[in-house]
Amino acid sequence: MDLIDYMIAITKNEEVVLDQIKIFDVEYPDGIPIGVLRKELGFHEYDVVHILEELQEKELVVFKDNKVSLSNIEKEINTVNSKKDVEKLELNMKEKESYELIQELVDDKNLVSKYTLEGHLLYGDLKLTNFRMYHIILSLQNKGLLKSIERDDGEYYLLVG
Repeated sequence: MDLIDYMIAITKNEEVVLDQIKIFDVEYPDGIPIGVLRKELGFHEYDVVHILEELQEKELVVFKDNKVSLSNIEKEINTVNSKKDVEKLELNMKEKESYELIQELVDDKNLVSKYTLEGHLLYGDLKLTNFRMYHIILSLQNKGLLKSIERDDGEYYLLVG
């Protein structure tokens, strides 16, 4: 697996909560009660729960029965200012992964069938949504790395970069 598989982006608030969990982790081996975290952080309970759910979705913590503990998964963490920055960073990582996939799929003329590429992006390891797949393809085309071409036998993408 590539290093990028282990990189994750979190917001500043998620970082604050995660850091506090790391501090309390030794003191509460059976999981840190959400009330202890909320009191220490001074956050509203709703916000703490929302952040813990986000951290769990990113596989950084285990949140169950109003208790939280650190997960055993090692990931490189990149902290950004906002959710929008998280989405942008994740899109950039998916774009890079997509480009690497395209490099594997092209033939000796740097061509790949439109349907083969889209199928791999949608149903392969990346499991992109239709919207994200087309956004990434368009972005790669705008950067001059990918070009859509028509041939007698169908539609193809040419890997330019």
